[in-house]
Amino acid sequence: MMKFKFFLFYINVLLLTSLYAKSLNQSLLSEGDIIFQESLSEQATAIKLATKSRYTHVGIIFKYGNTYKVLEAIEPVKITDLNLFIQRGKNKHFVIKRIKGAKEILTPERISQMKNYGSSLLGKHYDLYFEWSEDRIYCTELVWKMYEKFTGLKIGNLKTLKDFDISSNQVQSLMKKRYGKGIPYSEPVISPVDMINSTELITILENK
Repeated sequence: MMKFKFFLFYINVLLLTSLYAKSLNQSLLSEGDIIFQESLSEQATAIKLATKSRYTHVGIIFKYGNTYKVLEAIEPVKITDLNLFIQRGKNKHFVIKRIKGAKEILTPERISQMKNYGSSLLGKHYDLYFEWSEDRIYCTELVWKMYEKFTGLKIGNLKTLKDFDISSNQVQSLMKKRYGKGIPYSEPVISPVDMINSTELITILENK
């Protein structure tokens, strides 16, 4: 009985994923597009409070074979099926953005360089401490550094932890859990809201 229930659940997930895949017009996508979503973790709640934005997670879209997938820094850095990435977000909401002048800037050679860089990061641990190094890496850091390294573009302005609203109990609790008394208030950080509001980007698709 339990196996049958699991089978039905699995079939429903596949059907929902398939239906959503049909509604997403992938012909509008290009390699290098950036996808934003609202995630559901404890950390996501703290990020929303600190940044005053619903957006808490970011990935970058590339073609692997003939399929669009998302390179993302979670635990660990990995390549995720686009539809599964979308299903994971709150209410399946997402926004996909693209840099201005993408056709001229994102040449096949540059896309190849970006993908190779992304491949070199696969398996790295997620950076819970938001340090500006590549020993570990977090989602917006991956996308920001990739664009800065290969195009010279800065997708959003870097800030420091002290620039955000860290006054709420939830944010304070999470920071103390992560850092103890040594909170790195001056560490450079790039947030999803600063990235999504970048003037370098235009909106391509959105599921409201």
